[in-house]
Amino acid sequence: MKTASATIQIDAPPMTVWSVLTDLDRYGEWNPLFPAASGQVAPGNRITLKSVRNGRAMTVRPRIVAAEPGAELRWDSSLPGIIGGEHSYTLTPAGGGTRLVQSESFRGLLVPFAGEAVAGAQVGFQRVNAALRQRAEALARDQRAP
Repeated sequence: MKTASATIQIDAPPMTVWSVLTDLDRYGEWNPLFPAASGQVAPGNRITLKSVRNGRAMTVRPRIVAAEPGAELRWDSSLPGIIGGEHSYTLTPAGGGTRLVQSESFRGLLVPFAGEAVAGAQVGFQRVNAALRQRAEALARDQRAP
């Protein structure tokens, strides 16, 4: 098993970060990795995430494993027996805002050969975290404005 992760501090409450993270219909406005997403974030449901990687359109339909508002979002996806992963966002109150850890644990037969993909995932997570921070902090400023 291999793991990729990225951590960021966001100057917004966990529930504000959660609202951005779970508003799939608005991913196109901020998410650089999945500019199109749809579905209902609830345990057991499948969501649809669309991206373009290396010039190729890609659609992933992970199953939501955990959806604890303001604390954790976790999903699982796989090509059975070949490669799969469990992706998570963990939100923790910290410093008047939120500490966000995004990670994915990869499993399956192709994992030993997926070093570049894991490294690329980590870079992608950093980009998503930065975009999520920008979006959540702007939303938090709007919520605080009179």
